[in-house]
Amino acid sequence: MMSDKQAVLDALQAVDDPELEISIVELGLVYDVRFEGTHIEVDLTLTSPGCPVAPEIMAAAHRAALTAEGVESVHINLVWSPRWDPKKHASEDALMDMGIF
Repeated sequence: MMSDKQAVLDALQAVDDPELEISIVELGLVYDVRFEGTHIEVDLTLTSPGCPVAPEIMAAAHRAALTAEGVESVHINLVWSPRWDPKKHASEDALMDMGIF
């Protein structure tokens, strides 16, 4: 069974930004998921370029993406464009959790 983008996003939902304690999916940090057979490429950004927990988030995203059905290998691409903007990328729930209205 081959995975789809939603299955990967569902798996990534379990990964929280440790500082904000909000899912990287809810925060809008996952920009894209691409498939090449059973290999996936995930474009991921962070809330800031100086994020001290970047390696932790990337490792957790890698582990979580591997749990999606049909996924055998994962590459996490750290991207900085477009720059993350919570008002553009984060879900309504995440904005409420961050106190942004």
